[in-house]
Amino acid sequence: MKLVTDIEKIRKPYSNAVITIGNFDGVHLGHQALFREVIRKAREIYGTAIAMTFEPHPVRILKGKDHPPLITMYEQKIELIERAGLDILICVSFTPEFAAISAKDFVENLLVKRIGMKAIVVGKDYSYGKNREGNLERLKADGNRLGFEVIVADWIKVENSLKARTSSTLIRELVEDGRVTDARKLLGRPYQIRGKVVKGRNRGGRLLDFPTANINLEDELCPKSGVYAVTVELEGKTYNGVANIGYSPTFADHQFTVEVHILDLNGDIYGKKIRVNFIKRIRDERTFRDIDALSEQIRKDVKEAVEILSP
Repeated sequence: MKLVTDIEKIRKPYSNAVITIGNFDGVHLGHQALFREVIRKAREIYGTAIAMTFEPHPVRILKGKDHPPLITMYEQKIELIERAGLDILICVSFTPEFAAISAKDFVENLLVKRIGMKAIVVGKDYSYGKNREGNLERLKADGNRLGFEVIVADWIKVENSLKARTSSTLIRELVEDGRVTDARKLLGRPYQIRGKVVKGRNRGGRLLDFPTANINLEDELCPKSGVYAVTVELEGKTYNGVANIGYSPTFADHQFTVEVHILDLNGDIYGKKIRVNFIKRIRDERTFRDIDALSEQIRKDVKEAVEILSP
């Protein structure tokens, strides 16, 4: 997949471009369905399969600080879209100037003339242009006038639900509620956080006999406080582990931390970046009467995590 980060550098239209456009936060099953339809149509007309997304997320420009946490940060979003098998990812720098482009100019000058759009794949609620003035009806009318096809994709329904559809909003709510198993069903993969391992409070190994990797979290969306069975990706290898998120109420400092006890890993990993995949929530954070009681509970947590993560 080729990544294009400056639309001004697109010198000539792509061949029979088929495109889908969106923020794609989470790159969930609904987004993945759009990508598959783009690829299918592009192969049908011997064209180019393209996705267009935005950085930063438009709500950061349009609403300032009043925005929800992102499910996937920029780096991970690109990686996930690349996995889908598209030919081109256009990442538009979203600015107030870009937001001011009219619906007419967006379609005619950017999509048709510059990119060479012959078909566009969108969801039922797609809107575009300044103040979201463009809608499906207008897009279809422009398609008839300018010679491109509009393909409207069906919603991806949530399992065991007649009404709910897969959406970034729903996934965000599930993660924030600790329901990572349910979030996984909508993402098509475990929810993942990333971060650098930093020096902690030297309690895990010294006091509890369970050394932990303390993470300086890079992601914005953090699962609800509690204990989770996780897998950990480090330098091309995957390990099983147990993660604790929260304020460690048994201790007096009550600092918010993300700590991971990585099974079967020895060695110093301070300063290294790890990826933590949340498989299942084990329990809430609790206050224990003393260190021995906490250590005993951690042993039980590890045992349960091993059972959860066993093939």
